[in-house]
Amino acid sequence: MTYTKVSALDATGYVQLRKVATPIPEAEYLGLEYMDWKSGGDTNFAPIASARGELECAGFWDHGKPDKDGIWTSNAERCPTIVEWVERVGANFGRVRTIKLEPQDYETSLQRGHLDDNNRLNPDGEGWVVRCWLELTDNPDSFMILREDKDDPSTETHIPLPRGAQFVVDTERMWHVVCHPGTEPRYALIASFESGADLERWIESELP
Repeated sequence: MTYTKVSALDATGYVQLRKVATPIPEAEYLGLEYMDWKSGGDTNFAPIASARGELECAGFWDHGKPDKDGIWTSNAERCPTIVEWVERVGANFGRVRTIKLEPQDYETSLQRGHLDDNNRLNPDGEGWVVRCWLELTDNPDSFMILREDKDDPSTETHIPLPRGAQFVVDTERMWHVVCHPGTEPRYALIASFESGADLERWIESELP
């Protein structure tokens, strides 16, 4: 099948962007309604946009649609700065949610590396769905582990996770998981976006 993709991810499967100038206010992510949903570790998620606008973490395909055309949930009313950030990207978005990740060391993290299933039901010829992260808490000793080959350490890359870090990953291509050796939970925003001219323009505008 043929999809529209963004050229910034062609070479490595990811792109690091510059940090946001103004961090997201703490109250906006701590005050959300979280759900017990496990992915890549001991995690909870707060759905901000979902397939039907409900507070759920299920895949969009459970409702017969690709991970696009997300609908704001009741959590969106509590985090206007996050909503503004998503809308400023300008691309069609699907699931939008914050993640709360409890600490985990490097070896534990490697056992939890995974690929996402972003493009199930995505029609041929449309934009490939990728994921974007915005770090909400300051965890400079934590890092995203990316591997093109799950079993080949030589393909491994680390992305540091200070507050305000932004990066885009083709998470159906890159195995990924976060190593978080801290003592407190790490919070981040994760949003699915459809590849195309709008996402390409935003990425170019956010390059360091």
